[in-house]
Amino acid sequence: MNRFFFPKNKIEKLSEIDLRQLSDYQEILHAFARTTYTSVYVIDYEKQAFEYMSENPLFLCGHSAEEVKEMGYAFYFKYVTEEDMDLLARINRIGFDFFEGIPIDERTRYTISYDFHMKSDNRKKILVHHKLTPVFLTGSGKLWKAICVVSLSTERGSGNIKITKQGDKEIFLFDLMEDRWKNVETINLSDREREILQLSIRGFTINEIAEETFVSPETIKFHRKKLFNKLKVTNISEAIFHAVNNRLL
Repeated sequence: MNRFFFPKNKIEKLSEIDLRQLSDYQEILHAFARTTYTSVYVIDYEKQAFEYMSENPLFLCGHSAEEVKEMGYAFYFKYVTEEDMDLLARINRIGFDFFEGIPIDERTRYTISYDFHMKSDNRKKILVHHKLTPVFLTGSGKLWKAICVVSLSTERGSGNIKITKQGDKEIFLFDLMEDRWKNVETINLSDREREILQLSIRGFTINEIAEETFVSPETIKFHRKKLFNKLKVTNISEAIFHAVNNRLL
């Protein structure tokens, strides 16, 4: 547990001003969870526990939401693969180090995302994409509550640690080999690539996309190939997941 909760972020006491932030926010969470296929949960860093867990089944590994909430971080130790537990602890450390360097008034605008393996209820490994963003801070700027969103990953393996800032195109990518952050630009899709993705989400085939956009199927295939290379994926399903997860549409 000490690898996931750090002394610098320890919350000794919450003020009345801190507590006023909580008005009705769980009702918003319930509403959000009902409208998405992803799993949603909230970490309370003061209590070092899960405060909220949605009923979406991806992240539950056969348990009910209430059971996972009660398990708290013991759930991670049971269902995250051994090789990725150390990775998660490292991600927490480098994430908090990054967070410490951000001005307090900007901290809720940042989101960290990464991928790790879990053992599903039938013991098969699945690679999940995890996003964490602050919801509430204390008056001194410590992270109090964070919302986490879990979906299936489109990557080939664990890691892929990124931090993004709301309204900013710059992405911070952590290089695990060099143990440092690197700045990279967001991927920019062309109008045609975005159009192909949007129509593919609606279930259009290559020929149907060609007919809809008044070009040949060969042209659509050409643009799809460029899109796959740009996103580093191998098929349209992966391209859609990647574009949605990385807010490219």
